[in-house]
Amino acid sequence: MDLAWPVTAWALWVTALAAAFKVSSRERPQEAPRYEAPAPVVELLRGMRSQDVFQAALFDLAGRGWVTIEGDRLSSAPPGQAPLRPYERWVLERVAARLGSKPYAPVIALMPEGSDLDSDLVPLVRQTAIELGLARRRWQTMIVPLLLAMGLVIPWYATISAAGLSWPGMIATMVSFVAGGSLLMAGRGFLPTEAGREIAGSDRAPLDPRQQWIYTGSGWRGVEIEPPGSSAPVPKRQEVSGYIVKRWAVTDMDPDSMSSRRAYYVALHDGSSEKATSYLVKEGVYHDVLPGDFVRVLVKPRSGRVVRMLGHERHW
Repeated sequence: MDLAWPVTAWALWVTALAAAFKVSSRERPQEAPRYEAPAPVVELLRGMRSQDVFQAALFDLAGRGWVTIEGDRLSSAPPGQAPLRPYERWVLERVAARLGSKPYAPVIALMPEGSDLDSDLVPLVRQTAIELGLARRRWQTMIVPLLLAMGLVIPWYATISAAGLSWPGMIATMVSFVAGGSLLMAGRGFLPTEAGREIAGSDRAPLDPRQQWIYTGSGWRGVEIEPPGSSAPVPKRQEVSGYIVKRWAVTDMDPDSMSSRRAYYVALHDGSSEKATSYLVKEGVYHDVLPGDFVRVLVKPRSGRVVRMLGHERHW
């Protein structure tokens, strides 16, 4: 079995794919964003799940008077005067449909299905990010991904001609199907601009720790986040487990060296307590976890620092 031609064909296709991605990743000149980034756009740029994007939009609308949230219940409010973005209209329409004739409903009961959020809400928020100059399309048209997908026919046919339906041919068929489908489904792509990456990395400490909304498994609720460290007698090391409900970074300036350093924090909640506890983590851990993840960590209770990650589960 001579696989020289199939290997060459696959190598050329992979080279073309790499070149296309490299060229498309070059930053194009962009105007500075003209408006402050809305919270849902920031959550999307940070890679948060669609449920978190919906939640951010809902509470942003509540802060502007379009809906009223008291405790864990939401009720409708008189329409505001300011114009709404397309994704905001979508959120209000879904909320109104789920409320129906009821005066109020639990916030968690208003959450649409994940498939609806991914297919309808996320594209609208992406388009807003592009319009604000915080993101761009990888390709201006569908021509490049379409040509790359069509180009898979050549290495696939060369492999099938040489190997038939043996394992190389089956692997080539599977790779062609997955790669081609991924290119077509991803469409023109979506990339944060330099301004978008800067905003996505600028996590701030909670403005009001007593108003941090989290999902505990039984609904949305507000909890207080305790600062890291403790003065009470505690063991040197302790295993702690819980759900990541918040993460943020703080930049401190050293007056002696005039240099800045960033400290990274995550808050863990056990799903039932009135408080969540924050811990100081390394940058790698901070970037590996997202709100909603269940983790087991080894911590130093006195300093509130995470020593080691023992377990990490992502449920979405």
